[in-house]
Amino acid sequence: MTTTGFGPSGIVQVGASRVDLTTASIARAMSGALVSGPAGSLVGGFSIDSRTLRPGDLFFAIVGDRLDGHRFVDAAGSAGARGFVVSDTSSVSREAAAGAVVIHVTDTTRALQALARAIRRESGSRVVAVTGSAGKTTTKDIAAAFLETRYRVFCTHGNLNNHIGLPLSLLELRHGPDVAVLEMGMNHAGEIRLLTGLAEPDVRVWTNVAEVHAEFFTSIEAIADAKAEILEGSDIDTVVIANAADARVMARVQASAARVVTFGVDAQADVMATDVVDAGISGTTARVATPAGKAVFTIPLLGRGHLSNVLAGTAVALQFGVPLDVVADRASRLKPAPRRGEVWRLGDGIALVDDSYNSNPRALQRMLDVMASEHRFARRVAVLGEMLELGEQGMRWHQECGRSAARAGVSRLVTVGGPAARAMADAAVEAGLEAADVTHVATSRDAADVVSGVLRPGDLVLVKGSRGVRMDVVADLVRDQRQETVN
Repeated sequence: MTTTGFGPSGIVQVGASRVDLTTASIARAMSGALVSGPAGSLVGGFSIDSRTLRPGDLFFAIVGDRLDGHRFVDAAGSAGARGFVVSDTSSVSREAAAGAVVIHVTDTTRALQALARAIRRESGSRVVAVTGSAGKTTTKDIAAAFLETRYRVFCTHGNLNNHIGLPLSLLELRHGPDVAVLEMGMNHAGEIRLLTGLAEPDVRVWTNVAEVHAEFFTSIEAIADAKAEILEGSDIDTVVIANAADARVMARVQASAARVVTFGVDAQADVMATDVVDAGISGTTARVATPAGKAVFTIPLLGRGHLSNVLAGTAVALQFGVPLDVVADRASRLKPAPRRGEVWRLGDGIALVDDSYNSNPRALQRMLDVMASEHRFARRVAVLGEMLELGEQGMRWHQECGRSAARAGVSRLVTVGGPAARAMADAAVEAGLEAADVTHVATSRDAADVVSGVLRPGDLVLVKGSRGVRMDVVADLVRDQRQETVN
């Protein structure tokens, strides 16, 4: 039996159970019609992709902007699907239907979401949801790592954080984890509202507000309002964990009915870091004060942005009664997710910071701050890809980042992409970098060729950019050519 609400000292109580799903109960949860197949048949898993479907899965024929899943029903059947959820029964051939379950619904995406919400409620798992403009994936992973020291935890895989990915994550609650830590992403107003309504989080984490997806919003205040949708539906049994150092976050959480717990670096907060020591690519050390006591945290992740993420994860862990000394010990052994600030020690004394997964102005500034605090290398080399989806202010932000690169002491700068990336290069020269030390190229392949010719022994190299610019190509070439020795 699940215990809801808070126990002594406000600790979130947990207790979950496995949810066994029959085809009849699945159809009922989705308001669908079971048109063929046995009503009492158990379903092993769920899939929206015939290429990764496992035998026994129920296949949802999702209709997207570019692809219609109904085209792949036969392929799913050949891969061993137990059955199909479709809005067009004619897509299920006689061969695929033979012995299979077929559930007809009006809209397959909404059906997936309805099933996910039903499982979330029946499982009894406690749900932690994380949103923010930057750091949400890392914060999600950190919170899960801390909670795993005491509980059975499910964590969103990768960044399955949208209207389809989050429901797929919620379906995993059928296995009965004590806690699920889920990520919520958005690039339009209303998306966080939908996800919050599906997940009904017990604990809601809001990391920050920054200039991301700005082309879809009229202002940063509008971005903040869209992120604030995570507060909707909260009540006195809800915990909201908020960044005390972000004025836009704090201005909005004050109106929430939830119990607000704050975190912050050098900001007055419930979970607060002070006496921060920046150790370049070795991470940070800080004194952390919490309602559960104080501890020194040594964090191998890069920069104060990651320190803030650790504080958010610490606030989550404390809500679930994880001892502070356990959290501090686990924090000292954290590792970055692939391409999110990974440090590779290469041949010839070269160090590569692979932060090529994505980029925005705030995240780039944080990495440049790391570069500026690092004095153990002969040169600082930055290979920076264009930051996409920044809207009308994109040119200005690229220029400011170019100036920041110059202030950070970058010796060699390569920018990659279109006119905005060129503006970043030009601004760096205007801020003091020698024109001969700044190169702009159109593609990541061109950048890889440039970098291979300019690296010297003892260089520190930062590679960062939006996913669409494919800066991973540059990072991989540096690693391959210089033969990494230590990760």
